[in-house]
Amino acid sequence: MSDLNVAISVIGGLILGLSLIVGLLKGKPYLPTQPLIAVLVGVLIGPEVLGVLRLANWGDPMTILEQVARFTIAFSVLAAALRIPRTYFSDQPKAMGVLLSVGQLAMAGVSGLLVYVLLGVPFWVAMLVGAILTPTDPVLASTIVQGETAEQNIPDRLKHMLSGESGANDGGAYPLVFLAIFVIEYPFGGALTRWVTQSLLWDVAFAVLVGLAIGAVAGKAQDWSLDHDYINETPLFTVTIGLGLLVLGVVHWLGSDGVLAVFVAGLAFNRVAPGDPEIKEENATETVERLFTIPIFVLFGMALPWGEWVALGWTGLVLAGAVLAFRRLPMVLALRRFVPPVRGTADAAFAGWFGPIGVAAIYYATLSTRELATDTGWVVGSLVIAASVLAFGVTTTPLTEYYGREAGKRSSQENTEGAAATD
Repeated sequence: MSDLNVAISVIGGLILGLSLIVGLLKGKPYLPTQPLIAVLVGVLIGPEVLGVLRLANWGDPMTILEQVARFTIAFSVLAAALRIPRTYFSDQPKAMGVLLSVGQLAMAGVSGLLVYVLLGVPFWVAMLVGAILTPTDPVLASTIVQGETAEQNIPDRLKHMLSGESGANDGGAYPLVFLAIFVIEYPFGGALTRWVTQSLLWDVAFAVLVGLAIGAVAGKAQDWSLDHDYINETPLFTVTIGLGLLVLGVVHWLGSDGVLAVFVAGLAFNRVAPGDPEIKEENATETVERLFTIPIFVLFGMALPWGEWVALGWTGLVLAGAVLAFRRLPMVLALRRFVPPVRGTADAAFAGWFGPIGVAAIYYATLSTRELATDTGWVVGSLVIAASVLAFGVTTTPLTEYYGREAGKRSSQENTEGAAATD
């Protein structure tokens, strides 16, 4: 009980402190982001430094991380769904289609091949790690696309693209993870059959249908309540909590992919509900995200497998750097002609770099450890996740401001050239 009180005190104090200085953190390029601070606090109070708290004292660390990550990622994808315009996926089918098909497969393949070449693990174990590292995390992405710095420097077309992609590919990574798990567990033919029937038809198709139905019904119910004056305005904060918990609980209870279902439910609610939920989204869902984001990153910092990382040696550091450099950036640069929101090399470089790896990967890494008798997914995955949190924690504000300055220069130059041509 004393451990629980200490954990509540640390996490509550951190949420309070970060909430009071959130504007300062978002406006200063030399200060880290909230997720990075939370990870550092977790490392500090964890067994490797002060030893104040140990996850093992509460139960299986992987189970604790998996469940907290599941709730965190569910509310984050819901926030991403509410953040984008209600018709975004129908307005940008080409961009989303390319990024969520070719782009996602490329990120999984590149990451997996890097693991295979550098670490020498079995091929499908490497592909499993690649699938774990595929999702563009909406939790870390929200620190990029929200706030005053983002408003001043990032065009809406890129913010919406990053939010939409990060929300969708978190659930989209689920079948990739389970394809690798099934191939490791079963003969290839049986694994493929199981993957199609369980992952594609049940975990994806069924989850999408359930999420659409619940989200649409919730939106219609809110419209009905407004018409009958049962509520005065959209209670977005409570809707975010209630809708996320309802969908996550129902779909997980039915044995399907709750993360994908929550995102689809958010899209359906956003489209059906009256008014403009995305206009009121930021303050409400940012509060919800902070309530869940801080705890998962503190727990992640406490659970980091330092001994296993040391055993990887320099190869582990090289792998982490190579994944961050080659997992996403070359893909976006190569596909930029097929993604309309990306206009030119500068946009592609920005969108290619800011595809962070975070809570979704924590979820899949811990899930793989539960499903298989190997902790490779957790050991390698956690190393790359930690590198991603560090890299994006220190580059988000300065690179966003740099991109904004360069974009402003290009816009001014184009306007000048246009005026000269007119004259």
